[in-house]
Amino acid sequence: MFDAPAPPPARTGGATVWGVGALLRALADALQARFNPVTVRGEVSGFARAASGHCYFTLKDEQGQIRCAMFRRAAQASGLDLRDGQTVEAQGRLDVYGPRGDLQLIVEGVRLAGQGNLYEQFLRLKAELEAEGCFDAARKRPLPPLPRSIAVVTSLDAAALRDVVTTLQRRVPHLPVTVFPSPVQGDAAPAALCRALDAAYARYRASGTGEVLLLVRGGGSLEDLWAFNSPLVVRKLVEAPMPVVCGVGHETDFTLADFAADLRAPTPTGAAELCAPGRDTLVRALALAAERLQQAAWRRLDGQSQRLDRLGQSLGRPSGGLARERSRLQASAHRLQRAVALRLDRDARALQRGPQALAQALRRDHERRRQRLDHLGAQLALLDPRLVLQRGYALLADDAGRLVSSVQAVQAGQALHAQLADGVLELTVRPTNG
Repeated sequence: MFDAPAPPPARTGGATVWGVGALLRALADALQARFNPVTVRGEVSGFARAASGHCYFTLKDEQGQIRCAMFRRAAQASGLDLRDGQTVEAQGRLDVYGPRGDLQLIVEGVRLAGQGNLYEQFLRLKAELEAEGCFDAARKRPLPPLPRSIAVVTSLDAAALRDVVTTLQRRVPHLPVTVFPSPVQGDAAPAALCRALDAAYARYRASGTGEVLLLVRGGGSLEDLWAFNSPLVVRKLVEAPMPVVCGVGHETDFTLADFAADLRAPTPTGAAELCAPGRDTLVRALALAAERLQQAAWRRLDGQSQRLDRLGQSLGRPSGGLARERSRLQASAHRLQRAVALRLDRDARALQRGPQALAQALRRDHERRRQRLDHLGAQLALLDPRLVLQRGYALLADDAGRLVSSVQAVQAGQALHAQLADGVLELTVRPTNG
């Protein structure tokens, strides 16, 4: 690697003379133009991680080897725990390290060989299951603080089971643990895992056994852990009636089951620790609760003792209570006397005003009745028929006294009586000409 351009080559006797740095730089430029970016497959050898975080190793195969440098940022982004003997595919660029004149590969990305297609399939499945809502945070449930029983789904031959059992025996030896065995690797593993999970779910629904379920497996390659990326297993985890802790692989391993579970643990041992608080922790919590309960009881006893003392003091001096009651009785009697005197005074004043008020009321009633009588007399006078007759009108009646209001009601020669204002005329009906 070069920080500054080398001086150009000189020509001597028709031949080009290169400086070492210039030649190396020219070789680096040629490599850059011809090969980069490049992907190299080989076996890791001589792996070393510097204090700075940069990694140095050699990639080799049967025909050769090449030095590699992977700087800290690329090492962190890869997520791989590189070890000697692993076969990997490294992506990067070829360069020449100037101080030693070594050809090296600057690694910018690395993955285990043969797992590129698996990783792409992993990403596709992750996107598909995420779209179905299998990884929604809203459906994740907290673990019970003190589970009464634990269910474990794993292989009976797995080291993960021994780690889980050892941890649970150390931390919560009193809890019953039920193991639902299943293969954890191979083509038949996804279906077997689903059957084991179904059995655990049925046991929980029937009897409440297994308040927390641990799905665990030891570490391995992406291909070894592929059963835990199966959509069958992921969808089955979503159906779990109890909280599920997934502890598959090492801390750097991730499977789709981790995203579907209610909680992910970095290792099988970590999964057991998450659902089983240590005995010492429980004992300390119990001791603290007992201390608080005792303090609360003493406070309650002290408060009741003080109340009893106050009641005893009151019973010991009855004269004080009697004096208070006598004072209240005297105050009530004084208020009663004052209220009676006020009521008597008000009634007396009302009696004194009674005759005068009655006379005034009678006069007002007499005047009101007289005015109404005059008004009715005037209305009656207006209805007197004599007033109409005085204006020249007459009332016609037959011998029977029936009023005649139409010429159709009389006949020629019929006798009629005409009532005028000052007397009665006797009339005879005479037919008209025409």
